[in-house]
Amino acid sequence: MVSLLSRFFIKNRDDITNPAVRKAYGSLCSALGITLNVLLFAGKYAAGLISGSIAITADAFNNLSDAGSSAISLIGFRLAGKKPDPDHPFGHGRLEYISGLCVAALILVMGVELLISSVEKIISPEPVENGLLPAIILIVSIGVKVYMSLYNRAIGKKISSSAMLATATDSLSDSIATAVVLLSMLVSYLFSVNIDGYAGVLVALFILFAGVGVARDTLSPLLGQAPDPELVRKIEDIVMARDEIIGMHDLVVHDYGPGRLMISLHAEVDGRGDIFELHDAVDVVERTLAQELGCEATIHMDPVVCDDERVDAEHRRLLEIIADLGDVLSIHDFRMVPGPSHTNLVFDAVIPSGLSKTTEEVRKEICQAVEEKMPGRFAVVTVDTSYVK
Repeated sequence: MVSLLSRFFIKNRDDITNPAVRKAYGSLCSALGITLNVLLFAGKYAAGLISGSIAITADAFNNLSDAGSSAISLIGFRLAGKKPDPDHPFGHGRLEYISGLCVAALILVMGVELLISSVEKIISPEPVENGLLPAIILIVSIGVKVYMSLYNRAIGKKISSSAMLATATDSLSDSIATAVVLLSMLVSYLFSVNIDGYAGVLVALFILFAGVGVARDTLSPLLGQAPDPELVRKIEDIVMARDEIIGMHDLVVHDYGPGRLMISLHAEVDGRGDIFELHDAVDVVERTLAQELGCEATIHMDPVVCDDERVDAEHRRLLEIIADLGDVLSIHDFRMVPGPSHTNLVFDAVIPSGLSKTTEEVRKEICQAVEEKMPGRFAVVTVDTSYVK
C-alpha cells in the first residue's frame, strides 16, 4: 500500500537525499499510521465492550496512543523539513528527534495507566465473555500491526529515520501484545480460567518496554551519540582515496537531524608538496563527501615530514612505546625539534572516550615512557579524545 501511495503522492520518490522527498515519505507513513491505528482502536474498543475484557480494552487504548504518536511524528516531519533560517542555519532536523521523544513520553504514560488498570482487574476480577467477533478483530489487528512494522522498517531504513524505525519496533511489540490478549481469551475459553488481568499486565509491560526503547533511540542523537562505524568507514575510504592525503585524524561528525550532517577532520599531506595542488585535492574530497554522503565537510590540512629516515625511525620507535601502553588509539602530527641537550618529540595522542584515566594521567604516562625508553628524547604531547567508535 505504501509503495502504491508513494507513486501518487511523492515526486522523485527514489531521490531520498532530497529533504522534500524524505519529508513526504515521513508524512505519508505517519498519516497512514494514524488511519490504521484509529481503525484498530475502534474495532478493539468495541470488542472490549462486548467481551468485558480489560486486556482488550488496554490494547485498544494502546492503539489510540499509537495514533497520537503517529500524529506527533507527522507534525515532527513537517517541522523538521522546514528550510534553514537565520536563527537556525543548520535547519530544523532535530525536531524529528524531539517529536520521537514526545511519542515515547505518550507511550510511557499510557503504559503506566494500563498497568494500574490491569492490576486492579487482578485484585477484583470480573467475568469475561469470549466470542468469535472479538477473536476475529484481534487476529486482524495482529496482521495489520505486522504490516505496519514491515513498512515502517522498510521506509525507515530507506530514509535513515530513527523515528520510523522506533515506530516499526513499537508496531511489532503491539502485535506481540495483542497475541498475548488473544491467548488469554483462548485459555479462558478452553480451561475456564480468567487470566485477563494478568494478560493486561503483560500488554502494559510490552507498551512500557516499547516506550523506553523509543526514548532511548530518540534521546541518544539529541545528546550527541557517536557516528555509525559504517559511516566512519565510508568517510575514511573517500578521504584516503586521494594519493595526496597520507593520513587523517580528528574526525568529528555533527548531527543536526536526519540528512543534515556536518563533518570536520584533519588530513595529513606531504609538507614538501605544492600548496595549491594539495588544497585542490582537499577541495575535491570535500565535494565528494557532499555528493556521496549528503553532508557538508570542512577539512584542515596538516603538513607532515615524509621520507626522512631519521624522523621515520624515531616515529616507529615511538609507535612501539605507545602500543605497549595500551590506552592510546593512535598518534598524529608527529614532528621532531632537535636541541643542544635533547630532542623534543611533538605529537598528539588519541584515547578512547570513556577511558577511566584522565587525559593528564595518560599524558604523564607517555612522557615517562618516552624518557625511559628513548634517552635524550622528551615528549611534548597533547592528548585528544576520539569522537568516533
